[in-house]
Amino acid sequence: MILVTGATGAIGREVVRRLPADQAVRILARDPSLVTGAPATAEIVAGDYRDPQSLGRAMDGVIRAFLVTSRIGGDDDARLVRSARAAGVRHLVKLSAAAVRDSGADDLITRWQRGNEDLLRDCGLEWTLVRPRSFMSNTLSWAASLRGKQVVRALYGASPNACVDPRDVAEVVVRALTEDGHAGRVHTLTGPEPISAVEQTDQLGRLLGRPLRFEEIGPGEARAQLAQRQPPDVVEALLASAERQRAGAKARVESTVLELTGRPARPFRTWAGDHLEAFAAAPEQQGGR
Repeated sequence: MILVTGATGAIGREVVRRLPADQAVRILARDPSLVTGAPATAEIVAGDYRDPQSLGRAMDGVIRAFLVTSRIGGDDDARLVRSARAAGVRHLVKLSAAAVRDSGADDLITRWQRGNEDLLRDCGLEWTLVRPRSFMSNTLSWAASLRGKQVVRALYGASPNACVDPRDVAEVVVRALTEDGHAGRVHTLTGPEPISAVEQTDQLGRLLGRPLRFEEIGPGEARAQLAQRQPPDVVEALLASAERQRAGAKARVESTVLELTGRPARPFRTWAGDHLEAFAAAPEQQGGR
């Protein structure tokens, strides 16, 4: 039995879609009605990381588990590991972040992920760490602005990021969950090339067949926008991450996807082409004068 957490997120939902049809799968979700694309045979259970009893029920009979946490600075990883150990789970596959290996990254989010990795290494169970660079799907946050004003407004538009297709991350996770040979390994995942927000905007415009423009905002405006959705310490962590990207810290390309799947990582153009509907203008916006 494999347990998947985070099944309603960018990576988790792709993982459940790719698990073998004959694989026994249990999915833990706070709201099971939000889980989509799971195999017909999957068992979907309600639970919460802060509810030890629900975690214990979810871990019962599980051999391998995929761990996804998002409460920055919280102890959800520790709760999951305790439940896994008590239930006799043998192998944990953890979604982490590529920034963990960057010695220049010392923001709140990276420190939290480093602590989670240390927890996994010391837990006494087999473990695999999956460290993706930023997800290509993060550009979906531009969709409303592109549909309405044909513009992307973001910080440091020329800074490169070797962002990765969530589907490539999911394929590696599935291999770690279903194959032998991944215990004790760290898989750092990137796309095939570094790409900037300006270049992403240009590629989207070409695919959509309409002119788009990029407008760069400053750190002050970026901070104000982020503060509408995030607490202050997370805002500062995200701004520090953007500064590291501007300095080139996120441009390095890894060949891990090719090595583990036998094919190159998907470029941004491929991801964008497969998700154009999200960026398409409403019918009343598609005409011209």
